[in-house]
Amino acid sequence: MILTLSCPDQPGIVARVSTFLYERGANILDAQQYDDVETGHFFMRVVFAATPGADLGALRADFGDLAEGFSMRWSLRDPKVRQKVMILASQQDHCLADLLYRWRRGELPMDISAVVSNHPIETYAKLDMTDVDFHHLPVTRATKLEQEAAIWALIQQTGTELVVLARYMQVLSEGLSAKLEERCINIHHSFLPGFKGARPYHQAHERGVKVIGATAHYVTANLDEGPIIEQDVERISHRDTPAALIRKGRDIERRVLARAVRWKLEDRVLLNGAKTVVFTD
Repeated sequence: MILTLSCPDQPGIVARVSTFLYERGANILDAQQYDDVETGHFFMRVVFAATPGADLGALRADFGDLAEGFSMRWSLRDPKVRQKVMILASQQDHCLADLLYRWRRGELPMDISAVVSNHPIETYAKLDMTDVDFHHLPVTRATKLEQEAAIWALIQQTGTELVVLARYMQVLSEGLSAKLEERCINIHHSFLPGFKGARPYHQAHERGVKVIGATAHYVTANLDEGPIIEQDVERISHRDTPAALIRKGRDIERRVLARAVRWKLEDRVLLNGAKTVVFTD
């Protein structure tokens, strides 16, 4: 089982949580905690083995009583129950290909509820899409609200718990972003804050930058301003052409997005205001 929590900091939280688990015969396998002295908030992630046949519903109900006393925001989940993930993609397929590969290899503990694209399936002729539920939902400026309504309906129908924007080149509306709060991860093609708008790698090349990067973050109504989950960079030189920057950028985007998705699936990401606390492995 994985228990995560955050609350205003005060003495005794760790002791109370540990005692709660001990009294119910649970064995703590891993525990991480962080006290943000600037905000006065406490964060914790505990992995534990419950007693055989333990009633997860009863455990949640009992812990709810404890959590209320500390004003906790918390989650208790069985990691054996795989989360349902929907992937949204556009014409560029490198992040989608990487996620599908890691999923098939068992590196990402998830069930893909659907792959949705604003481009037809022929766009991904080089990818193996035989075992995924693909949906082509084209969009124009005039049909954006209708297309997003179809996406939301599909999310509800499939019981999707996490949406991943794998270089999905459409800006989600404020309404859909709000519905997907803390449930939608985007990969941005730069080390935010960075070069925004069209042709970011060409902008970087023109400015002679020495590092390029990528940022995985939660989607919010404010474009590319959501809480950051993971980032990575790579050094470049004056010898790198825009094509070389794009190639290297794709590699960074793949690994950054994969790490962010895995950490989210493993309940390692806790929201801390406009930031995140990530309990890495």
